[in-house]
Amino acid sequence: MNSIQRKLQADQKLLSIYFTAGYPKLNDTVQIIQDLEKNGVDMIEIGLPFSDPLADGPTIQESSTTALKNGMTTEILFDQLKDIRKSVSIPLIIMGYFNPMFQYGMETFCKKCEEIGINGLIIPDLPLDVYQEDYESIFKKHGLLNVFLITPQTSDARIRQIDEASDGFIYMVSSASTTGTKEGFGSEQQEYFNRIASLKLKNPQIVGFGISNSDTFKQATSHAKGAIIGSAFIKHVSKNGVTKLDSFVKGIRA
Repeated sequence: MNSIQRKLQADQKLLSIYFTAGYPKLNDTVQIIQDLEKNGVDMIEIGLPFSDPLADGPTIQESSTTALKNGMTTEILFDQLKDIRKSVSIPLIIMGYFNPMFQYGMETFCKKCEEIGINGLIIPDLPLDVYQEDYESIFKKHGLLNVFLITPQTSDARIRQIDEASDGFIYMVSSASTTGTKEGFGSEQQEYFNRIASLKLKNPQIVGFGISNSDTFKQATSHAKGAIIGSAFIKHVSKNGVTKLDSFVKGIRA
């Protein structure tokens, strides 16, 4: 069983943190991962920076731009993570856009993920049908889960297709806007959460976009298995550096 699947069986609500690899400094990646686990985070999404991140809001875009200027590449990220499983045991997911992975070679990319101990990938711009036709066998060969995204605009029929194709969790985007652009959840989001709950999907959902504090974490996880925090965490790191992650995590868990 993939460690993501094991983690999803836990009784508690899950906190997943997204950060951009190579930000704020090129070699901060490993320390951030180690400190997040030490402070009780359940899963980590490691963002592979990309020059044209369409789904990301200003905060993550800026962190990606900085990481690229710092020199972050796919090869450097893999080199940074080569010994990560000597010190970290929680699920690790690489989140990034398809083009850098395709340029690297999907078979080679997935093989490298398996060697390092990456448990899954989130690729927002890889369509379900393309994944199933061209890449599903590669993912399965290397023990990787592919995490699909749904939004309030995703039809029930499409959501059921995604649910059928998934083996871990579904990334439930809370709104149609880019990341980091809203604070809290309004009536539209609540209706969306209720709609998804009524579908009784076989895969648990983890909510992303718009979660920045204890209140929004509790709101999101009242309808789902967990929540993903990205922009708010990156803002915290930008302001406080990578040495005070405990206060951020404690604030969310409060």
